[in-house]
Amino acid sequence: MSVFVHPKGLCESDEVGDGTRVWAFAHVLPGARVGRDCNICDNAFVEGKAVLGDRVTVKNGTLVFDGVVCEDEVFLGPNVLFTNDLRPRAAIRKTGDDLLSTVVRRGASLGAGTVVVCGVEIGEHAFAAAGSVVTKNVPAHAFVAGNPARHKGWVCSCGQRLDAGLVCPDCGSRFAEGDKGLVAQ
Repeated sequence: MSVFVHPKGLCESDEVGDGTRVWAFAHVLPGARVGRDCNICDNAFVEGKAVLGDRVTVKNGTLVFDGVVCEDEVFLGPNVLFTNDLRPRAAIRKTGDDLLSTVVRRGASLGAGTVVVCGVEIGEHAFAAAGSVVTKNVPAHAFVAGNPARHKGWVCSCGQRLDAGLVCPDCGSRFAEGDKGLVAQ
């Protein structure tokens, strides 16, 4: 297996896993770490100190800047935008040490147009609705929406909203509250 780069895509990183696809007008900078079987769609941008785990989907127009870490099986919808500087100024050049990191835990999904303000952690299998502006940590399995994003409910690993008893109506998985959100029973 190998990496597929569309003739109009640009992948300058040497750290890209087998089976990953980089489509037209996408740009992966040198130093970016991209796992196996990722899909980096048209017009996406992955900066040099970003990290994508295995089986990550980066949809069209998404911007993944330095300091962003997406664990395995994260879904980034179209036009998701990560920031990495809380106080940007054109006249002040900042290095990696000056930038705030953001972590998106395994299996989380960010809907189309989500903006993630740097310095937050988005928990495992959490779900941010389209157009959300994430300004603080999101617990595991939380469903958040709005500007700023607010907790609206809970979701299963399969993506379905959980009922009031924290049971998935589709797959039957059961959850309980833990220190960082929900945990499977």
